[in-house]
Amino acid sequence: MPGEPIGDGLNSTPGTYVLVVNLDQPANIRVGKRSSQQFRSGYYLYVGSAFGPGGLKSRVGRHIRSEKKMRWHIDYLLPHTNLCWLWYLPMQRLECTWSQAIATIEAANPITGFGASDCRCSSHLYHFQSVPEIDLKPSPLIALIDC
Repeated sequence: MPGEPIGDGLNSTPGTYVLVVNLDQPANIRVGKRSSQQFRSGYYLYVGSAFGPGGLKSRVGRHIRSEKKMRWHIDYLLPHTNLCWLWYLPMQRLECTWSQAIATIEAANPITGFGASDCRCSSHLYHFQSVPEIDLKPSPLIALIDC
């Protein structure tokens, strides 16, 4: 993943976000203390929230930095991917709402337990063979990064 900032669209406002990343080739990745797991090539949507210090800019900026302490499940997957899009909505706590909406899409393949250790969702990471068409409500702002 590139280690450059996303841009001017984000600020320290809290909110919810979805990282849309592409994994070019299948990869066997160890996630935290779990055993290694196979990730298929394709697109992954990771739903997160940024309600701590620094808000969206800080959290998303941390995700795209290459030098960081591995803290969250997503930190282990991101170095193997390319960031394509960032969907975000300031001032809204929609992490579980959006995750559950994505889970209802027929083509979605949830990665069970991934990123959902602090809620009742089955996952906050979903695999798609191709870029999905999703109509999240409320509608997020979208930043095209590079893919």
